[in-house]
Amino acid sequence: MCGRFTLTTADELEERFGIISAYLPEQIETSFNIAPSQPVLSVIHDGKNKRMGHLRWGLIPRWAKDEKIGHKLMNARAETLAEKPSFKKPFQTQRCLIIADGFYEWKKRDGGKGKQPYRIHLKDEKYFAFAGLWEKWTPPTGEAVFSCTIITTEANELMNEIHHRMPVIINPKDEVAWLDPMQSNTNELQHLLRPYPAGDMQAYPVSSAVSSPKNNDPELIKPISI
Repeated sequence: MCGRFTLTTADELEERFGIISAYLPEQIETSFNIAPSQPVLSVIHDGKNKRMGHLRWGLIPRWAKDEKIGHKLMNARAETLAEKPSFKKPFQTQRCLIIADGFYEWKKRDGGKGKQPYRIHLKDEKYFAFAGLWEKWTPPTGEAVFSCTIITTEANELMNEIHHRMPVIINPKDEVAWLDPMQSNTNELQHLLRPYPAGDMQAYPVSSAVSSPKNNDPELIKPISI
């Protein structure tokens, strides 16, 4: 699963993801501890252009009666996207990239005494993009809510030492294909939802302070000794 991640800088994001200035958000906030229900920086394709903006983390299906369902839908299993009512339609037509530079996962400590958080990032420390789905939900009264979920898959060799699942990180060469609004063949899209190469990633233990979404400062991403 994926329950927390980081975006610690916003430098050169438009160049990395090929977004022209007219389709950038007015403000991009960095964070050392992004949690579900918070806005997350994402890229979608509107049929003409790629757009960068913020989506609420926790997908609210179009047919939902209550937005609270989003709390349960922060992640979506790659293996069942084409089957689940909440994800089937977005998988075909409403895919997104969710931008990050690291994520956290918790490993059970030996002896069963709690869990130790780890931060995982790419060895080159560059931005990457989680595979995501987005949805528009309109309540009976009020403004529409645009929300998203992060897709997960089986863990690679590195992540398997920490947890049996991991978020899908889209290979940069596949990002255009993932966003392509003309692509609705879910069998072909499934091939993009594979574990990222373990050899290109690193993991290190961090402070348990990251367990609280109230904490958000650079100390959270510093390695600790265990």
